[in-house]
Amino acid sequence: MVKMVRDASGRFAQRPYYLAEELDRECEQIVTGFLTIRHGAIRFPITTDELSVLIEMEGADLDSCVDLSNYGDDVEGVTAFYAEREPDVMISDRLANDPRRENRLRTTLAHEFGHVRFHRHLWAEKLSTGDLFAVEEENDNKAICKRDTILNARQNDWMEWQAGYVSGAILMPVSAVRKLVDEYCTPQGILGAVELKSDHGQILVHSLKDEFQVSEEAARVRLQALNLLVGISQQSTLSL
Repeated sequence: MVKMVRDASGRFAQRPYYLAEELDRECEQIVTGFLTIRHGAIRFPITTDELSVLIEMEGADLDSCVDLSNYGDDVEGVTAFYAEREPDVMISDRLANDPRRENRLRTTLAHEFGHVRFHRHLWAEKLSTGDLFAVEEENDNKAICKRDTILNARQNDWMEWQAGYVSGAILMPVSAVRKLVDEYCTPQGILGAVELKSDHGQILVHSLKDEFQVSEEAARVRLQALNLLVGISQQSTLSL
């Protein structure tokens, strides 16, 4: 059972506290189990359609083409929770209608999956005792996810950090990432973390990008989160 701690933001009485390793382990189990049942084998990348299926398997109602501009120009995903029915997951139409943004669409789908899978119980408890109409009017029943925090939220924004970490762990499961890195680094005689700005670092980023169909940014963030790549823009991922 996940450890619960006081929510300093005041949004909930308590919130879940996850070690990065715990999220990696659970996400890998989710993805490998899903792919094995679906294909009889584990193969990457997980497809965009399969990311949608993962969300729907959690019982959520997914709409992948929604005008979210009323939440802000930089909002790319919203998950709304209710006391008496399953969550709604809404993805910005700006992602769905632009093939050039498919990798960002994939990251956002995996991020919203993180909210549904790991955070729904928080709203279930809150909404079961609160003023439902007031809560919904104030958007307090929603995770509103902005472009800049989908991948790399600050640790004090614990909910977005957790969903962002889950996004990377779903798209790029830890064992598969470590295997790819080891297969490259071992013949090169590389021990330990690789410098981001080095040629080896860039090769690893592009290898993840191609293997898992993610953006360069998502690949970099994932490698840094697993302490396989070191350099600027690295954020601590020990626990949240």
